[in-house]
Amino acid sequence: MRRQTGGVKLRPISDSDIPAIVQLNDAAAPAVPITSAEEMRALLAVSGFTFAVVQDGSGMDAPPLAFLIGMLPGADYASENYRYFEARGTDSLYVDRIVVGEASRGGGIGRKLYDAVFELAREQGRHEVTCEVNLEPPNPGSLAFHDRLGFRRVGEQSTKGGAYVVALLAAPVGASYSAS
Repeated sequence: MRRQTGGVKLRPISDSDIPAIVQLNDAAAPAVPITSAEEMRALLAVSGFTFAVVQDGSGMDAPPLAFLIGMLPGADYASENYRYFEARGTDSLYVDRIVVGEASRGGGIGRKLYDAVFELAREQGRHEVTCEVNLEPPNPGSLAFHDRLGFRRVGEQSTKGGAYVVALLAAPVGASYSAS
């Protein structure tokens, strides 16, 4: 499925994108964990939906400027954060990872990615979109971004043996949602 928004196109992540998304991902550490190409392939294999963002007019095989990886309910995914939301029993789409390359930040790409997730959630009749954001190490920019999109803290937990503390966030999928 191709989704087109002003200036960029959203498309599913392809296997050929893996080197570029690993590079984007690792440049965003510690907001997201460093991930090898093998680990990224494994993550993509259990994902329920993905979006790669490419510049409009650059061709659909252009390297991504940003990406998002998400999970559907019932995925065979061992993430402590995903399992928290599964245990809540709500019908949600879980955003595992969203990364916007440094050169593309501030241009609305993150909002466009979330527009696509909320559209998908509405199409599937889901009740909310969930994610987590690091509190330790701190990620205040991401917390503020998610707050602007209507996400609210529904919990907090220590993960990865205490190496991280995360805010667990959820936003309702209302007919009036618009990240634009």
